[in-house]
Amino acid sequence: MDSGSQLEDESLLTEDQRLEAEMALGNGSKSGRSNGPIEGSGFDLEADELRHTAARMGVEYLDLEAAEVDLGLLGKLPQKLIHRHAIFPVSEQAGTVTVATADPLDLDPLDEVAAVLGLPVIPVLATPEAIAKRIKNHLGVGSETVEGLIAARQDEDELELVDGFEVDDAEISAEVQEASVVRLVNEILIEAIDIRASDVHIESQPSGIKVRYRIDGILQRQPTPPEINHFQAAIISRLKIMARLNIAEKRLPQDGRIKLKVHGREVDVRVSVIPMLHGEGIVMRLLDKGNMEFSLEKLGMEANVRRRFDQLIRAPHGIILVTGPTGSGKTTTLYSSLLDIKSEGTKIITTEDPVEYQLEGINQIQVHSKIGLTFAQSLRAILRHDPDVVLVGEVRDFETAENAIQASLTGHLVFSTLHTNDAPSAYTRLVDMGVEPFLVASTIEAVIAQRLVRTLCRHCRDPYQPRREDLPDDFPWEQYQEGGASLYRSSGCRICRGAGFSGRQGIFEMCPTTDAVRQLAHDRASSWDIRAAAIADGMLTLRQDAWRKVLGGTTSVEEVLRVTKGDIV
Repeated sequence: MDSGSQLEDESLLTEDQRLEAEMALGNGSKSGRSNGPIEGSGFDLEADELRHTAARMGVEYLDLEAAEVDLGLLGKLPQKLIHRHAIFPVSEQAGTVTVATADPLDLDPLDEVAAVLGLPVIPVLATPEAIAKRIKNHLGVGSETVEGLIAARQDEDELELVDGFEVDDAEISAEVQEASVVRLVNEILIEAIDIRASDVHIESQPSGIKVRYRIDGILQRQPTPPEINHFQAAIISRLKIMARLNIAEKRLPQDGRIKLKVHGREVDVRVSVIPMLHGEGIVMRLLDKGNMEFSLEKLGMEANVRRRFDQLIRAPHGIILVTGPTGSGKTTTLYSSLLDIKSEGTKIITTEDPVEYQLEGINQIQVHSKIGLTFAQSLRAILRHDPDVVLVGEVRDFETAENAIQASLTGHLVFSTLHTNDAPSAYTRLVDMGVEPFLVASTIEAVIAQRLVRTLCRHCRDPYQPRREDLPDDFPWEQYQEGGASLYRSSGCRICRGAGFSGRQGIFEMCPTTDAVRQLAHDRASSWDIRAAAIADGMLTLRQDAWRKVLGGTTSVEEVLRVTKGDIV
């Protein structure tokens, strides 16, 4: 007796229940069979509604994310069957197999499972998201494609793959063009884009290949099937071909770029390949143009900081510097500023390395150091194009700093970035580059240091009342008590994929060049003296701005401790 017959004989679904379930699914099929999970159906409802639907159908609802599963069953079923029908084997008991499905009306995959295992199948209802998460966690990204590659190799080559097996470039070149390898690489990239990863790390380790995604600033290991190690060379070569790099060169670092279109959105991928001890490592920076929004409203600036910043970016001349480490959101802040002041009466020219996003109405120059088009040289050329506002991607050396200062002295507003740990250090950094202190004091209008903190998931954040001894010494305890609100910490849910955080927001340290700061910069004072003067004039430090985000319920204490350094109290 097959599983479909068993379901009917045991009356798991009466005719009335089947019709009611079809109505809940929005499926008018008379056969009672569907082609898989249906979008917009009752099976995409929240868990409590899904339980109600399951009860009406006479099928048990299972919280698959919390349930214990028998992973041994995975090895007994073809991965193609699991992927194609979005089912997941749960347990084997009393001569039956329990299988989680998002559509128990589709009996075909249940019949296949019963045929493969030789046991009757009992379906349980689970959300499509929970099933997809289990499949990815236990089988890994691209597992179905890897299974097909293994089968193809066994069928065609009849060879046993051995660690350290050497292949020549001609063989790799042919292999990387195979549809399965192309599909596997595409799956890795699409998965990263779907979960909002900013970077993809493909690392060569002694045990094989390792894939990690950077999500909201944190690297997360992605499960992959162990068989993927056999195709390490093909995966790396395929990515190098996509980035128009030399696949035969394995001794020197290479940089390239890939342009993709995923779900109708344009995505730029910056590729960096570096030879490592156990093979080449690849890091890909994903720039999702279709999902990127540049808006000062969404940066996370406090109201008083935002008002002052609005005044600064509309100044007729001077230099505004944004500082912070790589990945701290400097480019987002600068682009948002340019778009905010853009108008038909203003000409804006940028020189960048690289141009990360193309902005409508703004003239952008790509730096090419190999042919001599540096920041300094392009900046000199920009000044002959009658600009009103200039953006220099980064002040890296004395020549660039000198040209930026000359631009500001001749009546231009200049935006740029600098790598310092805080805002006051930018003044001394420019002096260390060789710029005259009086020029620094007279041209810098303000320095803004920034970092990014992860924002708590609004669906699962937990309020709690902390104890004073559990908080850092510089936490604003009195302000917290006066406010009377709770603090929040991360919990984790299905919506945020268990991370407890969703998205990031900026924290800012704005140091306007007040008279006191200007005098200290002119006198070659230390960054400590400049910092003290700025704080006396009302500057909020990065740490203080972060504590405001904690008190507002935006982020957690632990996240502030991870991102910022404590102020001296």
